[in-house]
Amino acid sequence: MTAMTTTSGLTAPGITADDLQHAVRLSLTTLRGAAATTTAADWRRPAATLTWSCWETVEHLADDLFAYAAQLGLDAPALGTEVPFLVERRREGGPANVTYADPGSGTTGLLQVLESCGAMLAAVVRTVPADRRAYHCFGLSDAEGFAAMGMVETLVHTHDVAAGLGVPFHPPAGLCGQVLARLFPDAPTDTDRWPTLLWATGRGELPGHERRTAWRWFAAPREPGAAHDTTV
Repeated sequence: MTAMTTTSGLTAPGITADDLQHAVRLSLTTLRGAAATTTAADWRRPAATLTWSCWETVEHLADDLFAYAAQLGLDAPALGTEVPFLVERRREGGPANVTYADPGSGTTGLLQVLESCGAMLAAVVRTVPADRRAYHCFGLSDAEGFAAMGMVETLVHTHDVAAGLGVPFHPPAGLCGQVLARLFPDAPTDTDRWPTLLWATGRGELPGHERRTAWRWFAAPREPGAAHDTTV
């Protein structure tokens, strides 16, 4: 990945596959710890304020990571549409996924699916050329952008599941700051990074700022020489 220029004029590395893997490993550590102290019934609880269960939310997260890898991995990605996998819902109101975990595998299998899909995206991010562009509903993006999107999905959905299961999850400010700088240029830069990421994705309050009822990220590739704040 290329370096980015901060508002102070210093250079800092962009988001890499290693950063994505760090986020996925933090998620797996938290969720495996929760699995050791919960029952199958607990994973059928709603994930925080979502209408999906904790199990469904992990499936959705894994599916996001898989889909990003699939989209970015084509030699000549379609720039106006997604790869045409068959997408299905297992129940009305549930997530629309390509991939699902075998319910008979329990939470061990569910988290293996998450780990595997995260590894797929990290591998694709590492290997595609820097000029690769692929479609996302929020606009074309590059490998760094897809890594950042995977990190946001991982961090906020792990938050959702952890809240639903009653376990703590507090990712490091550095990771949160990276994705805020890359995907949320309109987010405040003088606030704690994890609460700010939750606020930016409609999941929390932030003093001095109205709660978001609608949100999006901006994953367009960085323009060479453009300034990007990396406050963490």
